Amino acid sequence: MSVTTYQRPAERVVPGLSFARVVKSELIKFRSLRSTWITYAVALLIADGLGILIAALRGNDIHNHPGGDIIDPVSFPLHGIFLAQLAIGVLGVLFITGEYATGSIRASLTAVPKRVPALLAKTLVLGVTTAIVALALTFVAFFAGQAVLSTWNLNVSIGHDGALRAVTGAALYLVCVGLMGLGLGYALRNTGGAIATLFGIVLVLPLIVQSLPTSWQNNISKFLPLNIADHMMSTRYDLGSHALSNGMGAVMLIVYAVVALAIGLVVLKRRDV
Repeated sequence: MSVTTYQRPAERVVPGLSFARVVKSELIKFRSLRSTWITYAVALLIADGLGILIAALRGNDIHNHPGGDIIDPVSFPLHGIFLAQLAIGVLGVLFITGEYATGSIRASLTAVPKRVPALLAKTLVLGVTTAIVALALTFVAFFAGQAVLSTWNLNVSIGHDGALRAVTGAALYLVCVGLMGLGLGYALRNTGGAIATLFGIVLVLPLIVQSLPTSWQNNISKFLPLNIADHMMSTRYDLGSHALSNGMGAVMLIVYAVVALAIGLVVLKRRDV
């Protein structure tokens, strides 16, 4: 009697497929969607428009009530990112859940059978594109806000202590929110669920922490993404031990994005589409 031995088929390799071509295909998909450009445009309008409005209101208030609140002309125009992050986060989620919703994810993974390059390509496209938009957004917000604040001689230059760090830190936060959305989209495969989870982490969790005892608040809140971004944009506040250093805050934002993407990759590799 003979024994038949079965071997597990090797992972299919598509001839001529390189990571550069995978990235190119993801870039084509990303830029061909109208929602991509609409979302970026909305983020720009919200962040810059709201930033200018905040700068005008705060500048006028400080001018009329001198000696009151601590003046932080660097962060005033940048606070519009806290509303613009909604658009960036949704874009990150939709970049993958849109494929699950339409079923085109099957074609994508048939063309690119290896799951790691597929996820890395989307991450690279979304991350680089969002970084470009976010930097443009934050620099425009800063300079436009300073132009408004110059009405009351409250403006500062980009060379002001902490200004460049605040502007780039705000951009980094937006990029990480977008990548967190992508990772959660891969993990949950549902647009509504991923968006709700993302906004629960960045918006709702800080509110819940505020209801905890003060000692708990101080130990937990400094690790939350929203608070990290707020601290990175501040240049006139002595936050002491209640906040991470700017370098550690940047690292923590990147860790949030990497963890979300890692969870998404685990789900992508273990579950069929």
